[in-house]
Amino acid sequence: MNLCRQGTVILTAALSSRDAMPAGGLTEGYNRLVLDLILKIVGALLLVAVGVAYVRGWRRLAAAGHPPARWRLTLYLLALAALALALLGLDEAAESRFSWHMIQHLLLVMVVAPLALLGNPLPLVLWSLPRAVRGRLAAATLRPATTVRRALVMLSALPVAGALYVITVWGWHLPALYDAAAEHELVHVVEHAMLLGAALLFWWPVIRPAPRLRSPSNPGLVIAYLVAATAQNTALGMALTVPDRAFYPHYVSAAARLGISAVDDQAFGGGLMWSMGHMYLLPILVILYALAHESEHEHDATPDASDGLSNSGT
Repeated sequence: MNLCRQGTVILTAALSSRDAMPAGGLTEGYNRLVLDLILKIVGALLLVAVGVAYVRGWRRLAAAGHPPARWRLTLYLLALAALALALLGLDEAAESRFSWHMIQHLLLVMVVAPLALLGNPLPLVLWSLPRAVRGRLAAATLRPATTVRRALVMLSALPVAGALYVITVWGWHLPALYDAAAEHELVHVVEHAMLLGAALLFWWPVIRPAPRLRSPSNPGLVIAYLVAATAQNTALGMALTVPDRAFYPHYVSAAARLGISAVDDQAFGGGLMWSMGHMYLLPILVILYALAHESEHEHDATPDASDGLSNSGT
């Protein structure tokens, strides 16, 4: 329904603006609407394709006697739903409101990326393919000596993944790049692809989906990694919220057309980033719980010293 509505918008805009706009402006606006519709159709088809592939692989593994956990399927489908909302549902609003553009980014890096990795998608998508194709693809990408595997090992290391994530997030929030993404569809696509890719690499060493690229990192290092991510997110949110001025010319113009305050809209978006940054603390709590649980089991498994002494004296 949404894509049909997009097509209706294109035709209506073209017909209603034909007499009011210069020929060059009409052509440019029409071309942008057509490109926007094409990108939305392609995006929707890709979402359906990866969703169908995952479900097919899940059913094949279940039929083979190795059923994956149902919670992984649920989280992966939630990730796709959040991705559809970010890329298809909020795209028009993000062109005119800074805060909605920020919500898109937060959905990609804080919701879609971790939920998708928790779904452990790679083995399930591979199992959806024919056996011959699955074997060749796995051999070409996942064996230790392959270029893809070596690149993943390097890029998903804690310091590298963290640095790439921070550079990507802060870079795309520079006014020139942020405005360019709002004004040009292809730049917007590149922005979202880079943010999602950097977020997947960021969360990889924390969630550790297949393929297991390295042994688990020290829990203390992972906690420090997540605390640093919380700090940089808070800093960026404060930088957008505290100053009483708007940094993004595109959204200043858009706010004037809508009759709203560009400063308030930017402060709201920055406040969302500021507050959502604390979601990085959730995996810290999970890690601490796991450590406490493991310590409790080790304590229960260790013989009491008095028992040892009494046994030796008998």
